Amino acid sequence: MTKSDLINTISESVDLSKKDIGNIIGECFKVITTTLSNGDKVQIVGFGTFEVRTRKERKGRNPSTGKEITIPKSTVPAFKAGRGLKDAVAKH
Repeated sequence: MTKSDLINTISESVDLSKKDIGNIIGECFKVITTTLSNGDKVQIVGFGTFEVRTRKERKGRNPSTGKEITIPKSTVPAFKAGRGLKDAVAKH
């Protein structure tokens, strides 16, 4: 499902324009992004938690040369599904 598909699906069940729905979804994504970039987490009960995780520095290999390289530590966004989402997916 794309963002456009999401907007179209929501517009079928609420009395708002597609433009307004698109703005709301965009703002939701912006709030989640800003919160994560500040190092905080976003928890939506029944759906899941968006959080920031730190990966340690580790050894790896360059696939083209086979030479061992050091992969620097990094900070990445992560999502952990909540019970409601897990249960809904498990039914299918």
